[in-house]
Amino acid sequence: MLKLMPRMTHNTFFRFHSPFLNLKPLFIHRIVSSSFSTLHHKRVGTHSGTFHCDEALACFLLRLSKHFSNANIIRTRDPKVLESMDAVVDVGGVYDPLRCCYDHHQKGFEEVFGHGFVTKLSSAGLVYKHYGLEIIAKALQLDEEHPHVHQLYQALYRNFVEAVDAVDNGVNEYDLDEPPKYVINTTLSSRIKRLNLGWMDSDQSSDRENEAFHRAMALAGGEFLENVNYYAKSWLPARSIVMECLAARETIDSSGEIIKLNRSCPWKLHIHELEEEMKISPSIKYVLYPDDRSEKWRLQAVAISHTRFESRKPLPYLWRGLENDKLSEAAGIPGCTFVHMSGFIGGNQTYDGALAMARASLKA
Repeated sequence: MLKLMPRMTHNTFFRFHSPFLNLKPLFIHRIVSSSFSTLHHKRVGTHSGTFHCDEALACFLLRLSKHFSNANIIRTRDPKVLESMDAVVDVGGVYDPLRCCYDHHQKGFEEVFGHGFVTKLSSAGLVYKHYGLEIIAKALQLDEEHPHVHQLYQALYRNFVEAVDAVDNGVNEYDLDEPPKYVINTTLSSRIKRLNLGWMDSDQSSDRENEAFHRAMALAGGEFLENVNYYAKSWLPARSIVMECLAARETIDSSGEIIKLNRSCPWKLHIHELEEEMKISPSIKYVLYPDDRSEKWRLQAVAISHTRFESRKPLPYLWRGLENDKLSEAAGIPGCTFVHMSGFIGGNQTYDGALAMARASLKA
């Protein structure tokens, strides 16, 4: 461990206070309350100047760990100052977890998360790789070896941290020669980039820059904790439900291509992954589930992949855009309520009616 540095001036570091203490989930409240205590023991160094999403998130995550809880964040590019830190993030040209050095800019750096992921890590991914299990276990109040902790560890990397790594390392989302059809500027990385001081701001002082980084850490960290909450309280329970429904698929229809959910849940996040894990063939074409707002039933076509809008087998073309009696007449099935113009979803007054629509769609 690197030795502690002498006391720094206010211009060199700032105390980080959480705006998230009013979040409702209790485990988030506990984590943030602990992380933003006024008792500071360690010092984490990162570079000064323009900041990015990866080091903002990395610093936040380190402060959620037991070892670096309540650490001061010190922003500097002075090598001598950085050498005296307890941890260094996104600067220094060294990746050495034994010395708590987490930079990814040096020549020859090719570290990845593992578990089948191939995206090169940024400082956020590096810190998450080493401290993510501890943070998630603390959030769930479970042992780090618990299978739920490991499931969420990979799910949060796939659905949150990996994008931060990819954007910071300049990895395109798609291997396409053509330009995208539209631009997305609302990603976490984009929003944090806009928190930097504007080039026309008259006050470019280190105090103002540190205050901006303070906001960036709060934004990145808050969204991370929201994702922990969502994946723990929604994603994980839904996985068990979808797995049970997939196992029982042939009791719904002999084709094995239709599943029934007894309650609506976020099944889209799981179905492709579980199909692969459970070696399901043929693939699922339709999912039946009750409408949350009424006693009616929905049937939804499964997408080609979780990142695509196109369905594996859309509902019949002649049904699309029709409603109620006109749809029931066209389908020859009573109780139909609607079919979307794209054919990805439809509805019926009853479960039997929705199942009949799914079976007819399979044969269409």
